[in-house]
Amino acid sequence: MLNGLIILCAYLIGSIPSGLWIGKIFYKTDIREHGSGNLGATNTFRTLGKTAGLVVTVMDILKGTAAVLLVTLPVFSDTTIHGLILGLVAVIGHMFPIFASFRGGKAVATSAGVLLGYSWPLFVLLFIAFIVTLKLTKIVSLTSMIAALVALIYSIIYFFVTGDFALAILVACLFIFIVYRHRANITRIKNGTEPKVKWL
Repeated sequence: MLNGLIILCAYLIGSIPSGLWIGKIFYKTDIREHGSGNLGATNTFRTLGKTAGLVVTVMDILKGTAAVLLVTLPVFSDTTIHGLILGLVAVIGHMFPIFASFRGGKAVATSAGVLLGYSWPLFVLLFIAFIVTLKLTKIVSLTSMIAALVALIYSIIYFFVTGDFALAILVACLFIFIVYRHRANITRIKNGTEPKVKWL
């Protein structure tokens, strides 16, 4: 019963459609009708601007962090569910949110939030890798996939050093999610038609 409840909470947290709510409440705009039609931070930046994009990014990151940290709440002290499993559930909620007809984002920011909640040094490493790569390529989708690859390499090395199998499995799942959700972007990157950011 308790395990089912905490998993449900993680999914509902992940399902919060930050981009949709920020767009509708403060800009009277449904970002699903603009740009890529995606609910993630990138389309928010593109459609609503820097301020909204940053707010949505932070909110999406915190969804993943909050899900991981659910296990620290006294009400869930007896749960046997690993925090990383809850993080993974939140990412699934972000991709398929019940509050937005199951049409969500591409899992990048919420995945980063999961890692922030579990291993902040890894989050800092990925943040630096993301900013540097984005500065060089100007392509958010490519940068996101490269950051996911860096996380995967890190988690594999970390596993051999510490034996943290849970982190390695989680990051492998997140890597698969992120690459799969960017399959259309990969085609555009190959064709040279993927949009580049103008705000960095």
